[in-house]
Amino acid sequence: MKVTRLPDIERGEGRSVAVGTFDGVHLGHREVIAGSDSVLTFDPHPVSVVAPQHTPKLLTTFERKAELIASLGVQELIVIPFDAEFATRTAQEFVDEVLVGALGATEVSVGENFRFGHRAQGDARLLAADQRFTTIVHPLLEVDGEIVSSSHIRGLVLAGEIAEANRLLGAPFVLAGEVMRGDSRGRELGFPTANIVPDDAYAAPGHGVYACLSYNDPDHPRPAAVSIGVRPTFNTGRGELVEAYLLDFQGDLYGSTLRLEFIERLRGERRFEDPQALIEQMHRDVERTRGIVGPV
Repeated sequence: MKVTRLPDIERGEGRSVAVGTFDGVHLGHREVIAGSDSVLTFDPHPVSVVAPQHTPKLLTTFERKAELIASLGVQELIVIPFDAEFATRTAQEFVDEVLVGALGATEVSVGENFRFGHRAQGDARLLAADQRFTTIVHPLLEVDGEIVSSSHIRGLVLAGEIAEANRLLGAPFVLAGEVMRGDSRGRELGFPTANIVPDDAYAAPGHGVYACLSYNDPDHPRPAAVSIGVRPTFNTGRGELVEAYLLDFQGDLYGSTLRLEFIERLRGERRFEDPQALIEQMHRDVERTRGIVGPV
């Protein structure tokens, strides 16, 4: 899939364009994108520019969003570098200058709640009234009586309900980061961990232990038992930490990027009476992870 910034776009005719922020690329987004050869999105998230105090914790990095969109068969991802200047464009200017002028769109696909232009004055009705292209407006998707939305999925992730979040995302929730040096507590307990400090700009699963698939080598994924929290058994004084124990792995990961695909929550975070009780529980966590993720 080709990724192009809007200022660098080559004008063409006949583009079928799905437009949206698409944080998470969840099942509802996938319906909007289906059948389009191009996707138009924004980076950074528009809310971070127009109302930064209300910026949500994002479900996906731009790289993960692009990966998910590419998996849907899209040929081109067009990125609008969203800034204060772009935020002043009216809805009609967005249609005239971007959809028609820059992209030459003949078909535009959006969700029914899509808003655009200065003060979000543009909507699906404005698009549908334009005769220069065909507009496809997708109703909000409901699953089990609940509207599928990025905010709802964000709440599930933060609550640790990762299996349900994955079901609505249509793909595993992913967290990635650079492996940092810790205090070697896991190594002392017999479970050396790769430690990641979560980026506060992105949603992270609620405190607890999870069965994950880990990728320090894209071609060799491994099961991993992952703890997220503040380690209440030990008075470390540290903030929130992601600790991944990669099953059947020996090696040095410091400074490398580790990607974690969350599969299932095993249990909540708890304080143990002593380190031995924690070690016994960690053995159980590892065996459950092995059973859930299986050989890879």
